Amino acid sequence: MKNVTITLDDQVADWARVWAAQHRTSVSRMLGNLLAEKMAQDERYAAAMNDYLAAAPEPISAGMRGHAYPRRDAAHER
Repeated sequence: MKNVTITLDDQVADWARVWAAQHRTSVSRMLGNLLAEKMAQDERYAAAMNDYLAAAPEPISAGMRGHAYPRRDAAHER
């Protein structure tokens, strides 16, 4: 484990101490958990993006069963 020094506004530090006490943990553990959650979220996002980008491209018109796209003026007719 590494020690990291952070700087917080007084109001934020007070809130963090109260929150940590209410949840029977330390500010250090609270921040460690928050950062671990953020890291896992970013890793899941990167994996999903890689899966998406690895998929073979598919023409948009494939679902239209060979029909041409409607003309712009017809699509926006009121």
